[in-house]
Amino acid sequence: MVGSQDLRTPVVVALQTLAVAACYYVSGQLGLLRELVVEGSVVTPIWPPTGVSVAFLLIFGLRCWPGIALGALFVILSLTSLTPSTLGVLVGNTVAPVVGYLLLRRAGFRTDLARLRDGLALVFLGAFTAMLISSTVGAGLLLVTGKLDWASFWAVWLAWWVGDAMGVLIVTPVLLLLSRVRLPLRLSRWKEASGLALIICCVVPLAAHSPVSLLFLIYPLLIWAALRFQLVGSMLCALFASIMATVSATDRTGPFERLTRVEVMIKLQAFNGAMALTALILSAVITEQINTRRSVERACQELVEVLEHLTAGESADGRAPPENDGPGRRQDE
Repeated sequence: MVGSQDLRTPVVVALQTLAVAACYYVSGQLGLLRELVVEGSVVTPIWPPTGVSVAFLLIFGLRCWPGIALGALFVILSLTSLTPSTLGVLVGNTVAPVVGYLLLRRAGFRTDLARLRDGLALVFLGAFTAMLISSTVGAGLLLVTGKLDWASFWAVWLAWWVGDAMGVLIVTPVLLLLSRVRLPLRLSRWKEASGLALIICCVVPLAAHSPVSLLFLIYPLLIWAALRFQLVGSMLCALFASIMATVSATDRTGPFERLTRVEVMIKLQAFNGAMALTALILSAVITEQINTRRSVERACQELVEVLEHLTAGESADGRAPPENDGPGRRQDE
């Protein structure tokens, strides 16, 4: 029995590593479907593998980092051959999510994202801070190898950093939510959810592809989703809106039609970043308030039960509750 258990552990680890690598590779290919050219360098507005990597590290722990490295290797091989510079990019893309995971663990991050501090930690530690590593390594290697000059360095660095950070802000929360789904699903408020989904599917593509700048119409829907369905609703809405805006930006249609390439990148990343921040922080605040209210209600209910228990105990001892002092009692005395 012990021998079979020892044999099963390496098999499970190997399968888990391959599964993480496959998810990384597939998400990378999806991210490569939409690209922007910034100062002659091709960047992705959203790089989903960073979000996949951070999510898997939070779910499975550090033991899945070889799968991240293997998936990054497969993505690089699908684009170019192995060189010292591409190996450096491979190291940067592996180290950045691991550092993000370690920072989140040190901050006491909880994967249910039920507290405001969890949302802030994911934004500022898992996304903004950790992804400085991958963007600095990637843009720095382009500069060292002569593929990029100093005049273009910061624009490419910024686009690389924001793309990696957006992957964490948009993809990681969705994967963490999916990991907590348990069957059968309880379809409470399904009519409202269906109506909201229908409205989102109609309004978001219209706002993203209209020549008139109507992207602001997405925010009321995002707030509605966060108020009524917390993180699940807000992040699914943000994910769909981000995909539609990215498609519009890379096709240079709608509100991105007459902008330069740099202006397209700035407007798209500003929209995606503001939307992801709004979805994460607003839903975290609402969830935290709901949990606080439930804790107070539970404490009040427990207090009522204790008082009822004490009252029942006094009645069993034959002692009646004290009567109010009044004129009638004073006359009896």
